[in-house]
Amino acid sequence: MSPEQFFELLLKELEVHTEMQPYYKFLGKKSSWHFRRNYFLQRLKYIHKYLIEENNPNKQVSIWDCGCGYGTTCLYLAMNGIATYGTTLEFYFETVQKRKEYWSQYGDTSLFTCTYENLFDNKPSANSYDWIIVQDTLHHLEPINEALQIFKGSLKTGGRILSIEENGNNLIQRAKLYKYRGNNRIITIWDEKLQKDILIGNENIRSLADWKSLMQENGFIITTDSVEYVRYYLPFIYRFSDPLKLLQNELKIQSSDGLRREYFFFGLNFVAKKT
Repeated sequence: MSPEQFFELLLKELEVHTEMQPYYKFLGKKSSWHFRRNYFLQRLKYIHKYLIEENNPNKQVSIWDCGCGYGTTCLYLAMNGIATYGTTLEFYFETVQKRKEYWSQYGDTSLFTCTYENLFDNKPSANSYDWIIVQDTLHHLEPINEALQIFKGSLKTGGRILSIEENGNNLIQRAKLYKYRGNNRIITIWDEKLQKDILIGNENIRSLADWKSLMQENGFIITTDSVEYVRYYLPFIYRFSDPLKLLQNELKIQSSDGLRREYFFFGLNFVAKKT
């Protein structure tokens, strides 16, 4: 199943599972539809590239999606015959089973298993995974060095982390987050389901340089050719322009070094390999 086919089926699902609409805002303002669609598909295509296209179809890969949320990425991989284990601390964990029932008409949803658990409480067995996905999750993990050490221990030799993040150097996002939380980047929250306090990164986004340094300190290296910046144009630009041309322009801008790429792209994708 292609990313575009999955997206169309996701739109139909949102009409059924209306509780997901505030998170996936595709059925909201028509003026921002192409903006949201482009961003969603760019990120999903990144997943597709590394976990489907570049994997030997005859090789069984083991994948852990840490912070799987609603399980959308895991469901996409299941639709393409790839098994994934997801963990989450999100309050909407119970929605995942309902989603599996919907997607079972299009593929084998038994390939996706999910549990509610804290990374630091239930460390995976050593050398268990080929890939760890952290989508909109890495900046929430604290203490970050301990989290990366857990990842390193649970990955097989040559295993990789696939990260989909916000760009910590984005000037607009930095200003918004400073207004929202100041410099209070790490907080403690009470988890009702686990009945305990949990340390969490308070939208603690970082730049590529910061991630490179952290990864290197913990036994990983970010592969240069895996780095992608996504979502340059703001939503209002889509009202007056061809969304396909905007996407093509974004790909040109992010393909070379420069201030626009470093400080004005919202998203940052990369793969870090265990050394």
